Amino acid sequence: MATNTSFQLFSSSNDKPNLGLGFLESSEPQLPPPPPPVEVLSSEVSSSVKYTVEPVNLDGLTLLKGRVSTKEVLGLPDSDLVPGIYEGGLKLWEGSLDLVKALRSEIQNGCLSFEGKRVLELGCGHGLPGIFACLESAAEVHFQDFNAEVLRCLTIPNVNANLLEKAKPETVSEVRFFAGDWGAIHQLLPHARESEINLTSSSEHGQASAYDVILMAETIYSISVQRNLYGLIKKCMNQPNGVVYLAGKKHYFGVGGGTRQFLSMLEKEVHNTVVKA
Repeated sequence: MATNTSFQLFSSSNDKPNLGLGFLESSEPQLPPPPPPVEVLSSEVSSSVKYTVEPVNLDGLTLLKGRVSTKEVLGLPDSDLVPGIYEGGLKLWEGSLDLVKALRSEIQNGCLSFEGKRVLELGCGHGLPGIFACLESAAEVHFQDFNAEVLRCLTIPNVNANLLEKAKPETVSEVRFFAGDWGAIHQLLPHARESEINLTSSSEHGQASAYDVILMAETIYSISVQRNLYGLIKKCMNQPNGVVYLAGKKHYFGVGGGTRQFLSMLEKEVHNTVVKA
């Protein structure tokens, strides 16, 4: 990744030494093979799962958050996540709320504009940060989650509910939904790059081929997935002007991930890239 690529990190408001992930010990278990990546169409919204909605106030901005049963959607007891099977997309994590607040502040301070931008939300769940980008006139907003069931039963209904409530007809964003593992989802994402050859080709033709803004909250709790996440960001982000907004805790006890560990990995990667160059 180019050294002038921008990462904006925001600590979660409840940066406590526990996130309800105590079922994981420091050594992570062998995970099952991930499901193949797939695009989930807006028309595939589930009609068989009970979806209820309630407002959430974010410092004066009111968005809608849906609620569904983990047992009803996935046949699992209520749980934060089951590694490799269900990655927590049905729960509204506090980091996503903090991220929306931070994005509002960035806009108010003149540091960010979504207007006309291509936006990708990774690990979207409820999709509130991506929904906010839609309300701020982003050209395209693509939502990604590990589980297709999360998109069908929660994300798509939640996006529809919020945009129907608040979006202006003249500024409707193109929204698409993608399910799959971070190690393979780039195969489907419309603005992901497979190689520097593609980057050079698109530059020569004056066409943007990547996302201007990548949003993610509570995605770096697990050390085992961080390298795939970083690799995906490199394939997806507009260089050199793209920006990533990440909200998370400094450290996730019992799991080993966190913003400190993730930043340390990034610094090593950038250093190795500069040395090799």
